[in-house]
Amino acid sequence: MQAHLVQLNISWENPSENFARVEALLADTPISPGDLIVLPELFDTGFSLNTEATNDADAHTETFLTNLAKRLAVTVQGGRTVLPNGQTLALNTMSVIDPAGLTLCTYAKIHPFSFGREPDAFTGGDKVVTYSWNENTPIQCTPAICYDLRFPELFRFAVKQGAELIALGANWPSARQNHWRTLLIARAIENQAFVLGVNRTGSDPYLHYAGGSIIIDPKGDILAEANDEECVLTSEIDPKQVHAWRKKFPALRDARLLGKMGQ
Repeated sequence: MQAHLVQLNISWENPSENFARVEALLADTPISPGDLIVLPELFDTGFSLNTEATNDADAHTETFLTNLAKRLAVTVQGGRTVLPNGQTLALNTMSVIDPAGLTLCTYAKIHPFSFGREPDAFTGGDKVVTYSWNENTPIQCTPAICYDLRFPELFRFAVKQGAELIALGANWPSARQNHWRTLLIARAIENQAFVLGVNRTGSDPYLHYAGGSIIIDPKGDILAEANDEECVLTSEIDPKQVHAWRKKFPALRDARLLGKMGQ
C-alpha cells in the first residue's frame, strides 16, 4: 500500500485549474487500488480568506474528490472551504473519501492561524477524528491541517483514538520552512507514527511556498522528501512497522498524562 502526496502550485481561487493540475500530476504516477492520495490544505483555491467566493457551496470540490477516489479505487484526503448555512465564518476542512466514493470523515481545522488573520474568515473545529485506510491491511489515520502542526496535544488525542498515521495538508510559507520539517519529524518520533506532510509550492498574491512535502516513518526516518517543484511524492506504508516499533520501544505506554486526557 502506497501513499501519494500531491505537491502542486495552487492557482489562486481557481478550482477548475487546480483540479486539472492534480489530474495531470497523478497521470504520471503509478497508482494501485487501495492506495492513499493526500492533497494540500485548500488545494482548490489556495489560502484565501475570501470565503464567500471560495466556499464549496455547490460541492464542486467534494464531487472532484469523490470522482477521483472512485475512478482510481483509492482513498483521497483533500482540503476545501465549507461555509455552513446561516454562518458568517467558514470551516477549513479536510474531506476523506473512500474508494467507493463514500465520505469516511470530514475534519475541521481546530487551530485557525491567527498570525495570518485566518480567524477573520474561519472558525475552528473542535473534534479530532480518525479514519481507517485500506481494508486489506488497515491503518488508522488522523487528518490535520497546517497550523495544527504546532499543537502536539492534538496528535496525542489522535493516538489515544488509535491513530497510527498522521496525514497533514498545508499552505506552509517558505519563511518558516525549517519549522515545517522539524515539527513533522518530531510528531512522528513522539507519536511513533507515520507522518505524511504535503505542502503547496509556488506563490499566491501574498506569500511564497517552498514545498518540502515529506513522508516519515514511526522512528522519525525520512522515507521520501520533495524539493520546491510540483510533484507527487510516493512511499510504501507498512502498518506492521508501527506495531513493531511501538512494541519494541514502548514509549507511549510511559506517557503518564495521556490516559488522563479528555477526562
